[in-house]
Amino acid sequence: MTNRYVSPLSERYASEEMQYIFSPDMKFRTWRRLWIALAETEMELGLNITREQIDELKEHAEDINYDVARKREKEVRHDVMSHVYAYGVQCPKAKGIIHLGATSCYVGDNTDIIVMNEALKLVRRKLINVIYEMSKFADRYKELPTLAFTHFQPAQPTTVGKRATLWMNEFMLDLEEIDFVLSTMKLLGSKGTTGTQASFLELFDGDNEKIDRIDPMIAAKMGFKECYPVSGQTYSRKIDTRVANVLASIAASAHKFSNDIRLLQHLKEVEEPFEKNQIGSSAMAYKRNPMRSERIASLSRYVMIDALNPAITSATQWFERTLDDSANKRLSIPEGFLAIDGVLDLCLNVVDGLVVYDKVIDRHLRSELPFMATENIMMDAVKAGGDRQELHERIRELSMEAARNVKERGEENNLLKLIADDPEFNMSITELNRTMDPKKYVGRAPQQVDKYLKEVIQPMLDANRDVLGMHAEINV
Repeated sequence: MTNRYVSPLSERYASEEMQYIFSPDMKFRTWRRLWIALAETEMELGLNITREQIDELKEHAEDINYDVARKREKEVRHDVMSHVYAYGVQCPKAKGIIHLGATSCYVGDNTDIIVMNEALKLVRRKLINVIYEMSKFADRYKELPTLAFTHFQPAQPTTVGKRATLWMNEFMLDLEEIDFVLSTMKLLGSKGTTGTQASFLELFDGDNEKIDRIDPMIAAKMGFKECYPVSGQTYSRKIDTRVANVLASIAASAHKFSNDIRLLQHLKEVEEPFEKNQIGSSAMAYKRNPMRSERIASLSRYVMIDALNPAITSATQWFERTLDDSANKRLSIPEGFLAIDGVLDLCLNVVDGLVVYDKVIDRHLRSELPFMATENIMMDAVKAGGDRQELHERIRELSMEAARNVKERGEENNLLKLIADDPEFNMSITELNRTMDPKKYVGRAPQQVDKYLKEVIQPMLDANRDVLGMHAEINV
């Protein structure tokens, strides 16, 4: 037990993997990789830097002397220069060329891009696995008829599997967005104090050809294709906005999915996993609350609102840079990722353990099916010699009578009996019951599921087989 605030994102929701991506250790190790890339680039372009100095930097890339950096930061109040100093203590031969020509944003901003890039890759992997589990669910239940709703009012039937494709399709749109954003992520490079590379003009004696090669070489060493072509001191904060919007989009899809599960659990048709010793309510022992889906909705709302932070930050940057971005970025970007990480783990856990109660689904559907079958019944009566217009009016009246019986008297839906007793239809109850096969009313839902899984989902899964098979552990 601690007497200091601990973020629930780290203690309850986010995975260890996502937490490490945003950890100080990841940040400071990346700083050292960037300093090595810069020094090596400068050496290769002809500055007076030796291979021995580079080797010394590489030797101490991982064993960071945090105690020295912390002590130094208390004295100078500057995190970057404290770590430059600490690195130099370990690398006495190279200390004079660490951070040569760079500003703090060289390590700070490039690291932010690298961290977001890694975090997006993890989000992408988890999103694909959610879609994968949903695809198995959709295939399993593609032919199970269920009552569909518009405005949460009974409408034409669909199938349980077809409904799952609607969830998947929204997540697939999010996957397209992630892939686009990942394809456009670039490093800041080393642009200098106001983005003009003035310090490198001095270092390289005005050799513009060499200076033009600095950013591409750094990008390649850090695993990126290129750097942003122009910048002030920082990369454009619209990049943070773009990333946060992707997370918000995933959150919206997850929220919609969780809402549907909560509603279905209320109807007792589908239920999220409920563990043997899980307590649903402190007061009502019989309850089985959809707590995972509720948590998805709760965290998703946080992520959607969080996307507003980077948008306002990008809108209020002054000229080549201002520092009202820093404190906000330290919160909004990591917490957006930690929250969506928790959301996707919950989605994966819920989809992997969904319980379908087909008998309840069938009972609900059959209670409404007579109303939905009226058009087919009317057509059969017309074939037997009835007048379409007269039958339409009569079936409308009988439907209203049956609805009153259900709503006002609490009786079973007796529409079929009312029709059988009406001589205008000339149909027996046996004939009418034959129209009550729910599969007659689901349209092309099973075929749509097959087509969607085959033509849309499977190619994506085939292209990403190396990331399939993830499972989520829920902390609480």
